[in-house]
Amino acid sequence: MSALAHKSILLVITGGIAAYKTPALIRLLRKENAKITCLLTKGGSQFVTPLTLQSLSENKVFDDLWSLTDEHEMGHIELSRSADLIVVAPASANFIARIANGMANDLASTCLLASDKPIIMAPAMNGYMWSNPATQDNIQKLQEHGIDIIMPETGDMACGETGQGRMPEPETLVDIITAHFEKGKPLAGKTALVTAGPTYEPIDPVRYIANRSSGKQGYAVAEALRNAGADVTLISGPTHLSQPKGINFVCVDTAEQMHQECLKALPCDIAVCSAAVADWRVDGEKGQKMKKQEGQDSLSLSLSQNPDILAQICKHSARPSLVIGFAAETENAIENAKSKRVKKGCDWIVVNEISQENPAFDSSTNSVSVITAQDMKSWDDMPKTKIADMLADEIVHFFGEKKPALKAV
Repeated sequence: MSALAHKSILLVITGGIAAYKTPALIRLLRKENAKITCLLTKGGSQFVTPLTLQSLSENKVFDDLWSLTDEHEMGHIELSRSADLIVVAPASANFIARIANGMANDLASTCLLASDKPIIMAPAMNGYMWSNPATQDNIQKLQEHGIDIIMPETGDMACGETGQGRMPEPETLVDIITAHFEKGKPLAGKTALVTAGPTYEPIDPVRYIANRSSGKQGYAVAEALRNAGADVTLISGPTHLSQPKGINFVCVDTAEQMHQECLKALPCDIAVCSAAVADWRVDGEKGQKMKKQEGQDSLSLSLSQNPDILAQICKHSARPSLVIGFAAETENAIENAKSKRVKKGCDWIVVNEISQENPAFDSSTNSVSVITAQDMKSWDDMPKTKIADMLADEIVHFFGEKKPALKAV
């Protein structure tokens, strides 16, 4: 999943011929599932129309500081702070000068001065204007104020001259904006596979074999890895949970379907197999509902073993660098989990013992032990989201972050 997915970007378009590139920029950002709101200056409207921007962004275009309707629906303060990032492209010499000197005489400049969000500017102007000491002083001021400047490229200008002042192409701007959102996230560039929930093994068109897994722990792990910057694929059995945002989501019913989707997700860097996969499936699913017969007191079903997804991932030629299994036990939890980790070939195993004190299923809390080849720590009676965050921290540590391993609570 792209780092831009579900990110809100306020795109400010000022006066300059480079504004003709902004429709392509919007199209590329929308392709990455970013949410785009456009703010058009009076000068910018000479090069691109509000209708074009609205059609491509699928959002209202703002352009008037004195619009009572706009102020009622979303005032300039809210507009400036509702985005995750403000991008000014193109940024004209005039607009740069006004922001550098604290002016707020239109909607665009007012929004930037009132914002507490990161700002990226892509200057575009004549080469002599760019190299003018006044412009360079203003650029330095903006950088000192924490605004990121995308340096203009050198090439032919619309005015017929050649020099530095061209706004980079939309594809380059998208790469820079993406890098902004990935910056500082420890798992950026890593791919992760997470399985969650139960599987349903059909008996006939109306009945199936299943278990009580809610999927909450697996969904929480997927979201924690996403928050750490990983590109996450979540393969989920049937649950009542909402689909997490910013995650590649695949819904399956049976163990065999989950098995096939897991193989498709390889190669990846991390695999967390938290799904409660049914060990057995019914031989020969009936095409019609099985009717209870007169005088029938019992029913026998023939079962076949399902694929061992965790073991196959561990033995796969594209094995992830870190494979984590889950185990739910009703007795001898630690001993059984240690044996399972070795048998399956996974690096870590997260085990919880199902009991009245720790029902785990259908609960928002859990108590688990994380077992590796070298160590074991227990995390007792805490929200599943907290367990997921702590597990993500350990994964970060595994990939080289300077964090204490297996923190006890």
